[in-house]
Amino acid sequence: MEEEGRKLLEEGIRKKLISPGRGELSTFPDGTKVVFHYRTSLSDGTVLDDSRTMGGRSKPMELILGKKFKLSVWERIVITMKQGEVAEFTCDTKHTALYPLVSQSLRNISIGKDPLEGQRHCCGIAQIHSHHSLGHKDLDHLQANPQPLVFAIELLEVLTPGSFQLDMWAMTDKEQLDSVPQIHEKGNALFKEGKIKEAKEKYYNAIACLKSLQMKEHPGDETWIHLDQMITPLLLNYCQCQLLQGQYYEVIEHCSSLVFKYEDNLKAYYKRGKAHAAVWNEKEARADFAKVVELDPSLEASVNKELKALEERLRSKKQEEKGRYKGLFDINARPAAATTG
Repeated sequence: MEEEGRKLLEEGIRKKLISPGRGELSTFPDGTKVVFHYRTSLSDGTVLDDSRTMGGRSKPMELILGKKFKLSVWERIVITMKQGEVAEFTCDTKHTALYPLVSQSLRNISIGKDPLEGQRHCCGIAQIHSHHSLGHKDLDHLQANPQPLVFAIELLEVLTPGSFQLDMWAMTDKEQLDSVPQIHEKGNALFKEGKIKEAKEKYYNAIACLKSLQMKEHPGDETWIHLDQMITPLLLNYCQCQLLQGQYYEVIEHCSSLVFKYEDNLKAYYKRGKAHAAVWNEKEARADFAKVVELDPSLEASVNKELKALEERLRSKKQEEKGRYKGLFDINARPAAATTG
């Protein structure tokens, strides 16, 4: 341990043990998942972030070693710790320059926002040397005035490679592609159980994974087309969940994007027709249902059922409006007599 402490000091890191851990020190091979709570402070004790309170909830950090995490010093310090150990690490400025960007991402995640919001138009190093605001005064100040930071770490878990399911962001391209059919099947199973919200989330995750891979390809290339064909059934399933949740305009948007690319996609026309009908777009609904019958005449009975339901809803709406405005424009109606007091 003394040798490790000396090495850390040479690297500009000072470790202070708060509470010893248990068991043996892991070898931490690449692919190891570490789960830990952290508190980040300035040298004067001012707390910047605390994973136990960030975003109003306690959520530990999860890190996969060897994946080139932006704040590499966190990987360096956790591999000196045993599971259950609590320690403070004071790290020189050379290790903390990118912390403002990492903190911004973690704060975004904690409140459900895009972790890359505000970072899309320039690289990390460019932002460090620019006047770009991170949306937080303390992080803007830290970005403009780089300084040593103190990280208080409690190492909760050390999971060896293969003992846990990787998150999408931590997977290789091949691992992501191989995982999509499994996610699709899980979504289908949840849908059959009536767990629409959970099924929709699975479909969304699979689509996001494929979209991420597709962005690396040139539109129209063979691989891009193959990925797009994998996305299509997932997007249709996602739209079915949205229909059941009453998100009709989103369904119209997604299905329109599909029929723009695939003019013979019967399911896209059918779901868009149902969504149009739900929001009183009679003309558009009839056009989509007509296209469905054109593509597959065997579905005429199903389409007629949808059209009948639409017509009944339209009649009910007209009756309701007629009753609502009855007498409003009746020329024989007498105005109430004025009274004086």
